[in-house]
Amino acid sequence: MRTDSPRFVFIVGGVLSGLGKGVVTASLARLVQDSGYRVTVIKIDPYVNVDAGTMRPTEHGEIFVTEDGGEIDQDFGTYERFLGINLSKDNNITTGKVFLRVIQKERSLEYGGRDVKLIPDVTNEIKQMILEASQDVDVSFVEVGGTTGDIENLIFLYALRDLMREYRATTVMVSYVPFLRNVGELKTKPTQHAVARLREAGLFPDFLVARSERGLDAPRIEKIASTCFIPRENIIDDPDIECVYEVPLIFERQGFAKKVLEKLGLKFKHGLSEEWKRFVEEIKSLDEKVRIALIGKYVTHGSSEHRDVYISVVEAIRHACYHLRLKPEIKQIFSRELEGRNDVASLEEFDGIVVPGGFGEKGVEGKIFSIKYCRENNVPFLGLCFGMQLAVVEYARNVCGLEGANSTEIDPNTPHPVVDILPEQKKLLKKKKYGATMRLGAYPAVLKKGSLVYELYGRKEVVYERHRHRYEVNPKYVEVLESDGLVFSGKSPDGKLMEFLEIPSHTFFLATQAHPEFKSRVLKPHPVFSGFVESCK
Repeated sequence: MRTDSPRFVFIVGGVLSGLGKGVVTASLARLVQDSGYRVTVIKIDPYVNVDAGTMRPTEHGEIFVTEDGGEIDQDFGTYERFLGINLSKDNNITTGKVFLRVIQKERSLEYGGRDVKLIPDVTNEIKQMILEASQDVDVSFVEVGGTTGDIENLIFLYALRDLMREYRATTVMVSYVPFLRNVGELKTKPTQHAVARLREAGLFPDFLVARSERGLDAPRIEKIASTCFIPRENIIDDPDIECVYEVPLIFERQGFAKKVLEKLGLKFKHGLSEEWKRFVEEIKSLDEKVRIALIGKYVTHGSSEHRDVYISVVEAIRHACYHLRLKPEIKQIFSRELEGRNDVASLEEFDGIVVPGGFGEKGVEGKIFSIKYCRENNVPFLGLCFGMQLAVVEYARNVCGLEGANSTEIDPNTPHPVVDILPEQKKLLKKKKYGATMRLGAYPAVLKKGSLVYELYGRKEVVYERHRHRYEVNPKYVEVLESDGLVFSGKSPDGKLMEFLEIPSHTFFLATQAHPEFKSRVLKPHPVFSGFVESCK
């Protein structure tokens, strides 16, 4: 067994998905990072898609975008927010990516003409991808998506088992311990079965993180320890809490990181940073409220509220509020419910409104109604990606008098295509090349001196923000829009692409073609969101 870097922490799930493995992974990684070690996080998604870019938001949740243009799982937003680092798209491993590489090697005779097998060829490819993403770090955290027992992730578990024979590693299972209200008791049987299924795949968990509505009691801890063959002190209690940023403190109190480092043969140096602890304590004491509406297209899923689609936007608002010592009250409003109603009363209770990204015509007029309300009533407004495009549409219609103005994404026959698709994008769509072909990743914007956005960014002349879109503000209409008072305060270096817009006479009316929410961090809120929240206050 190799004793040099990297060392691995494998995080797997039991019983059901949606337990918060991403938060557990990010919290533990943060503790190890604060102990003085270089860390990275890898997420394995067992779906056959190459990436998450072609998935429906209502099914998959938010599509997070990395600095290098990866369209990946929303857990990466959690990792980056907690750790304060930028991760690569190569840190996301999917079944589709793995098989694509294996097939490409087979087609180029890299296997020497022999038959290619799941074991060892596919497992070797998985191991290689994990190792490539784990360079120059001390500890690599590998989270396996899905639930133990799913046929989709078996091949990944086999690959992790092989890595454990070659490298120092430890395995953490995150499992659900339900509370049955009718009998008033926590039940450990589902966890027992989940651990048994993991052992069938050759992995024996060293630690078990028990997720529950309420904390574990002593009898349940003893039961899990005796039936799952896990030391009692390695069973970590992780009950539901209001603020996820408190999870690292909960883990620290139980010595979780210290035990994991000992298992890896590493010395525990020091605990969670005092800055993080102060931050969490301050959150608990907030009482001055700010009310913000998020006008979205994907806020419901069936009969339930969908909380994952705009998670980075919500967290970016929270970061800004917390650092301004405000308690956020964020309400998601389904944009279709605003259409055709002229329902101003439903928006009057809010101190500010955010219109986030999206695709397609559903709910568009509801978003435009919200933007018009903000502009006419001097209510703080922040538009993100699609939100900026629709701000242009609203201004063109109602200020510039361009009747029927629209985006060609919504109305291909609009008489005034103030938002249009780029020629190169048209060519890609004609060839049905949808995956990983949008304008993706970090792009520069040159800011106009003296503008609101220039001041928010600390008077930087050039800033980089992440993008994910195909449509742009039509440069043919920039002159008429600006002649009527709209200011494009950030543009691409060649001046052809509009990156930021604002209305100088407004309290706060700002929109960007980018997604600044992806770069907001727990201890470092994004300046655009800070400016927006401050104006709401």
